[in-house]
Amino acid sequence: MDLTDTQHAILALIAERIEAEGMPPSQAEIARAFGFRGVRAAQYHLEALEAAGAIERVPGRARGIRVRQMPQPPQHELALAAANDGALRLPVLGRVAAGAPIGAGNDGLGAEDVLILDRVLFSPSPDYLLKVQGDSMRDEGIFDGDLIGVHRTRDARSGQIVVARIDDEITVKLLKVGKDRIRLLPRNPDYAPIEVQPDQDFAIEGLYCGLVRPNR
Repeated sequence: MDLTDTQHAILALIAERIEAEGMPPSQAEIARAFGFRGVRAAQYHLEALEAAGAIERVPGRARGIRVRQMPQPPQHELALAAANDGALRLPVLGRVAAGAPIGAGNDGLGAEDVLILDRVLFSPSPDYLLKVQGDSMRDEGIFDGDLIGVHRTRDARSGQIVVARIDDEITVKLLKVGKDRIRLLPRNPDYAPIEVQPDQDFAIEGLYCGLVRPNR
């Protein structure tokens, strides 16, 4: 089954949602999860998955997706996984701002690469990696160019570092939840907190769960 890294990641997301929630994600949710600018890109990848026999789509149903088979990773990755049972295969889904949020229209989060990393580097286990741009989280040891692991979840507690979406923008910050407001706090005094306004479309996309620092 000849799929791109992005299609492998989308297939994994579909299978994960079906197992966890009993239903697959919508095209809009897939587009948002991968930073696509619209649902047409998600539809293109779903068509490719269907053509490859990985999924079956039910006409006339918004979430009519069934997983038929999960693809096998390339042989060199299977060999590495056999040598290291603690390996994680993680797609790098673009960049996230540790500064001002990056708009998806300027820097979409399509998959750039896939890395195989030791799971002991992360807690909890991540679903994907994001490349950090900016230094607003430097006091947490998160620097420009780092790859942060993100555990995909909609739930987070006050005081956790999260990847959050505000309207169509993605950022990594410290979550603070008060009685009447939600704030996203930087960990660098040079940056101001972001206060989520009542009319903004806000969602938690995932929890920060560790990082790797590429050689510079």
